[in-house]
Amino acid sequence: MKNLLIHNARLVDSKIDSFGSVLISDGKIKSVIIEENNPCETNDFLKSVPDAEIFDAKGLTLMPSFIDMHAHFRYPGQTQKEDLDSGLNAATAGGFGTLVLMPNTMPVVSDSALAEKIMAEAQERNLARIFQTVSITKDFEGTDTSAIETLSRAKTPVISEDGHDVLSTAVMLDGMKKAGEKGIIVACHCEDVTLAQTARPYRQKALALMKENDIPAGKITYKTDNVPESVNLEIDSNLSKANELLALAEDAATERNIEIAKLAACHVHICHCSTKISMDAVRRAKSDISQGITKPGFRCTVEVTPHHLSLTGTTAPYIRALVNPPLRNEADRRAVIEALRDGTADCIGTDHAPHTLSDKAAGSPGFTGLETAFATCNTVLCKEEGFSISRLSELMSDNAAKILGIKSGRLLPGYNADLVLVDQNESMTVTPSEFKSKGKSTPIEGKTLTGRVKATFFGGARVFG
Repeated sequence: MKNLLIHNARLVDSKIDSFGSVLISDGKIKSVIIEENNPCETNDFLKSVPDAEIFDAKGLTLMPSFIDMHAHFRYPGQTQKEDLDSGLNAATAGGFGTLVLMPNTMPVVSDSALAEKIMAEAQERNLARIFQTVSITKDFEGTDTSAIETLSRAKTPVISEDGHDVLSTAVMLDGMKKAGEKGIIVACHCEDVTLAQTARPYRQKALALMKENDIPAGKITYKTDNVPESVNLEIDSNLSKANELLALAEDAATERNIEIAKLAACHVHICHCSTKISMDAVRRAKSDISQGITKPGFRCTVEVTPHHLSLTGTTAPYIRALVNPPLRNEADRRAVIEALRDGTADCIGTDHAPHTLSDKAAGSPGFTGLETAFATCNTVLCKEEGFSISRLSELMSDNAAKILGIKSGRLLPGYNADLVLVDQNESMTVTPSEFKSKGKSTPIEGKTLTGRVKATFFGGARVFG
């Protein structure tokens, strides 16, 4: 591969914020040139690599591409919602170079053979790096953890029962012990199964009322002025009851899974944490680790989604934006942001969950999120909350790279040349019809955000923009 010099850029990662250039060779960062220290250094490098392709960043911000600890590509088996091509193209459009894919597919990814097949197919596209998770129990049946014994950390760094939680505490302990012995991360969708079941009738009643009154569940911009106020109140009352139970379901399961991981000496990764109570449980676990009062091998990391840090779901229309876990109240949203600020929360995971419009209208939970993640986080965290762009890079790139143990997420020699060029100040209106993803449902449709991905590089090759 020809050498590539990206110059005239604002270089940003978790430690750097300076103007300069990046020289790429054979898919890796060869040199990082801070021009404020030596304005002539770029020319010196050009002389030493006269065959280099030159890319003018025109003063925009060059960062390590983003790393998503939690995404759904619906492949195999649900290609009407998403497939490898549409998912990878959505990832490049969103500035992502590495993604961890969840196993709730058809069939469930329950063994290394299927996981490695999916990763090999993605590798052929050469657009982004994926790690396909394997389910904790075979086919999500909740009993058989034997497949974990055949996995390796190098190929499968993460396992998950995403979409729901393992009901049996004993089975979860067995799975976490096996994962802990191999250094494999257990990513937990923390939701007490029995409490989730008690919440379901309330959601179903709300959805039935919405259907009777021609209110599409997946369309936030829909006007309900012609719907009787009593009906609107009943819909939102039922959803509030469901959400109260689902908050308890998250909090109870978060505490349980952390305690199991402590006993198993396992690395537990808490997915899409959305409540103050659950985040406080993570904070206590991290304090225990720092004080040395837990078993060696126990580790606790946590991700936050762009939608939970940016939206509240206590009133219409956002209470009707169905997702698991639900959008929470303002106190929980503030707690999530403060956890990102103080370092309790490790990274941002999109929980990209594409659905067909008909599935969303029928109440399928989840949003499309890869292509709006940077703009959402930049708008809320940097523009509104005062986070530095370097801190955002840490949350969207560096920390996840450290969790996965890969040489990405920093602008350093020898690291993967997975990069994203962004305009931190350009506004964008969220227009789902322009998404590369097949999933067109998002609660921020029509919103104007600040920040846009202009180009994405994977292994030094430009794959978007």
